[in-house]
Amino acid sequence: MEDHRSSGILLAVSSLPGPYGIGSLGGPSRRFVDFLAEAGQHYWQILPLVPPGDGSSPYMSPSAFAGNPYLIDLDELAAEGLLTPQELDGARWPDPDRVDYDHLAQTRIPLLRKAWERSQTAHLQSDAPDLPWLEDYCTFAALHDRYQAPFWQWPEDAPPPEPEEIDFHRFLQETFYRQWMALKKYASRRCIRIMGDIPFYLSPDSVQMWRQPELFQLDGKGHLAASAGVPPDAFSDQGQLWGNPLYDWKGNKQGVFDFWKRRIQWCAAIYDAVRIDHFRAFHSYWSVPTGAENAREGHWEDGPGMELLHALQKSAPQLELIAEDLGDLGPEALQFVRTCGIPGMKVMVFAFDPVGESAYLPHNCQRDSVIYTGTHDTPTFLQWLRETDPDSRLFASRYLRLRQDEGLGWGVISGAWAAPSRLAIAPLQDVLGLGSDARMNTPGTMGSQNWSWRVRQEAFNPYVSGKLREITRTYRR
Repeated sequence: MEDHRSSGILLAVSSLPGPYGIGSLGGPSRRFVDFLAEAGQHYWQILPLVPPGDGSSPYMSPSAFAGNPYLIDLDELAAEGLLTPQELDGARWPDPDRVDYDHLAQTRIPLLRKAWERSQTAHLQSDAPDLPWLEDYCTFAALHDRYQAPFWQWPEDAPPPEPEEIDFHRFLQETFYRQWMALKKYASRRCIRIMGDIPFYLSPDSVQMWRQPELFQLDGKGHLAASAGVPPDAFSDQGQLWGNPLYDWKGNKQGVFDFWKRRIQWCAAIYDAVRIDHFRAFHSYWSVPTGAENAREGHWEDGPGMELLHALQKSAPQLELIAEDLGDLGPEALQFVRTCGIPGMKVMVFAFDPVGESAYLPHNCQRDSVIYTGTHDTPTFLQWLRETDPDSRLFASRYLRLRQDEGLGWGVISGAWAAPSRLAIAPLQDVLGLGSDARMNTPGTMGSQNWSWRVRQEAFNPYVSGKLREITRTYRR
């Protein structure tokens, strides 16, 4: 982490404004980078860039490396002569506030296929990094297109895809990363560091499970022997049964370590910093046997520990690492994350116990930590304030000196920015003082509200950037 005090904003690329139903890597992203620079910020934290999986979740992805083609900027394709103005008009979506993933699934890929067909006669320069994982992913994606089913339902004697089927997905990935690397260079010129997010687990229907099943805990028939989740916690009294395959840390340690080193090296190529999701699984992970009704039937297993973390740091020494160390940690796991040597997260929606003390209160945060007003999995701070018990609400209001006339969100930002933590991050929803309608995800639930929130362009106005810049300067970030 940077030695000096700094701050930034959490916003998924998908949440950016734009006319085509979802945020993109082109103009919408560059305009947000400009807003961050004008507001005195130095970090843009995003959600995983990978293709979404079940429930449109980027944490249930079919690939550890591929980019989400829905985020490809259509205006840039049109400027390259690959789409027509009429096709852009047909891609417009009337709802500026929500991503409709069903609509995108039906319309965006056919449109991108037209761009690919025209690209066959175009000569486009590519600034994308080397994509060593590309051929496996493109073959997997092409077969998925063919069978429209998870890979274990494909015929055993399925013929390989035709070259043009693979080439289409190669075009998507090369286009995605060409646009992404151009955006990253733009952000760097404006002194904005991009913090990515590395999901700990993958989808059971992923290219890694298909091509490298030896990385995972499987039974003799190639089925999941157990799956990932978490025990009952503040989010769910039943726990959460995620269904991701578990890594075979014991049976294939070297293979799994090599895979993780490739992941972190890829992150170093495309990000400046990365948050490791579900970091507590480095110490111990919740294993739920196949056939269990809910996550309560799981048990703890030893994770890879510091040996893996040291291997990742050695593989990508220039990459800043942040540990997502939330959840119900026992004493040993808590000691592990506190002494692992990389900063953990302090989240303010968990801070305001009106009776006891909390490590998440801003004045208690260690210097080597990242304080958040909230995350993509929590309610917005204003939603929490409205829904919490009266005593907690009163304590938070007193502690943060919240004022209705100023807007409650600014008191929350000031409280986080004043903390000793060297890095402070707020979801854009908290900067704007938004409520429950702007929540990004509710863990343990499925539905169209999850992962779909978008911001409107008018939110990026001089008042908001000026107020955020003022608070940032006041607290020397």
